[in-house]
Amino acid sequence: MDTHNISSELIHPGEMIKDELMARGLTQKELARQMGVSYTVFNEILNGKRPVTTEYALLLEAALGTGAYIWLGLQADYNMQKAKQDKSFMRRLESLRRYAAML
Repeated sequence: MDTHNISSELIHPGEMIKDELMARGLTQKELARQMGVSYTVFNEILNGKRPVTTEYALLLEAALGTGAYIWLGLQADYNMQKAKQDKSFMRRLESLRRYAAML
């Protein structure tokens, strides 16, 4: 069974960053200031409106001691799940796979 096709709620890495902040007793503003980034942009990441970029992952690694690869992996997983939930894209992908199989 392909567990990647199981429908589940998408969880943006920003939600997990929020959990990390709460566990450490930090506010979003404090961490944004420590990282030297715009609070507005940071808040948009935490609320799933922007992706965790490589730069932000490295800043989180430095500020929290968590591996940048963790945040990037979570973002990649989120992106993959989001793409797989796009029915139009999945039809396009399946069509391409059928074409490639005939070559």
